[in-house]
Amino acid sequence: MRLNRTGDLVANHEYPATTDELVSAYGTETIHLQNGSETVGTVLERFGAQTYADAEEVYEALLTGVGHEAIGRRFYSDRDAPTLGEGNSGQVSF
Repeated sequence: MRLNRTGDLVANHEYPATTDELVSAYGTETIHLQNGSETVGTVLERFGAQTYADAEEVYEALLTGVGHEAIGRRFYSDRDAPTLGEGNSGQVSF
């Protein structure tokens, strides 16, 4: 995920700031995802009306609020379930 210059813009914004203020200022900025893109406005509006205390809160909202297009293959796991007859001795730490 690339925030492009959005991270810098948000960092320089005056806080506290509401969702409406941030969407008005940066809502059309594009976030490029693994499988597409979204706007800052779309992502922030998923959280509803919020008041953000600082740029870090906005940045965290942007990272956690993006859609499934931000990940690679959905529902994929490289960890196969044990096959029938295989013993599962518990969790192994590497």
